Amino acid sequence: MSYPATDELSSAERAFMISASEIDILPGVRGDLDEPLASGPASDLATILLTLVDRGWIEVCRVIPWTAPDGTAGYQPGPPLPHHDLPTVLAAPEEWDYPGDFEWLGSLTLTLTETGQSIPR
Repeated sequence: MSYPATDELSSAERAFMISASEIDILPGVRGDLDEPLASGPASDLATILLTLVDRGWIEVCRVIPWTAPDGTAGYQPGPPLPHHDLPTVLAAPEEWDYPGDFEWLGSLTLTLTETGQSIPR
């Protein structure tokens, strides 16, 4: 069976979709990208990501604290960032690097929208 939306995805777009399905922080996508994109500038990566946001498949959020029912502290995606803020936020090279202290709070994370969840990866 062929899925037109999936057939049209580039390998880079597919990497973003997979990262969003894993709710990984933004720098994690670099591990799924081919060179030269994997080590390329944030502007090249932001352009690809924004096409998926514009299609309504991915949302960009910040990692916020979460407390499990048993009281264990954890993380979860916060609300989606406003679309008009994304070009500026995604242009910041530091958003594409793992935090030096490995503290994920405040880091960007990708999530699939309801529509994005229906796209086979």
